[in-house]
Amino acid sequence: MSRSIPNEIHLLLDSAGALIVFQEKGATWAGVLAFSSEDRAREFCRVSNLDAAEVAALSTADSDAVATLISSIKRRAIRNLLLDLDYRTGACTQIDFEGDTFGAALPRQFTPAVHH
Repeated sequence: MSRSIPNEIHLLLDSAGALIVFQEKGATWAGVLAFSSEDRAREFCRVSNLDAAEVAALSTADSDAVATLISSIKRRAIRNLLLDLDYRTGACTQIDFEGDTFGAALPRQFTPAVHH
């Protein structure tokens, strides 16, 4: 079942201004962490103890900004965007890249982190 892409996505940036990505253990590629609201982004940081320096918003209707984002990250081993990753359950929406635009948005389930 395909899901819709929100009008705005919120990306996590580290202290150097780089996008924060998630790489599943053993995978050769990663996905950019993105959230459908700033509140969800901040909650992920709180629950995961991730120290993100800032949250940057991007309009998904701005095709030039989306193309610039995708072309800059495809040079690295990043193949998709992981929307609203739930740190506790591992559930999210995976949005693949098709050229320099967003492609299909499908449910994805990662193995949740082990909490001690």
